Amino acid sequence: MSTSCFDREDETFIVLVNREDQHSIWPHWKAVPAGWAAVEGVKGDKKTVLAYVEGHWTDMRPRSLRDWMQQQELQAGAPVAGNVAG
Repeated sequence: MSTSCFDREDETFIVLVNREDQHSIWPHWKAVPAGWAAVEGVKGDKKTVLAYVEGHWTDMRPRSLRDWMQQQELQAGAPVAGNVAG
C-alpha cells in the first residue's frame, strides 16, 4: 500500500488560492490545477504551509458569498461589519 504525497511529512508543499479565496496545500512538483494559483514565496514542509493557510484563510466563506452578504447588508441599510463609525 503506497502513501499519498499529501500524507508524507517529508514532502515539500506550496499554497494555492482560487478565485473564491479558498486555500489548499499542494505538492510543489505537481502541476497547479486550473482555477488555482500558487501563492508567491510560500513553500516548505507540511507544517509550514499549513501554518500559512491557517493564518491567512480565516474566513471560510467563499468570496462570492461574502460579497453577496455585504451587498445585502448595504441594501438593508445595516452597518457593514468592520465599518462602524465611532
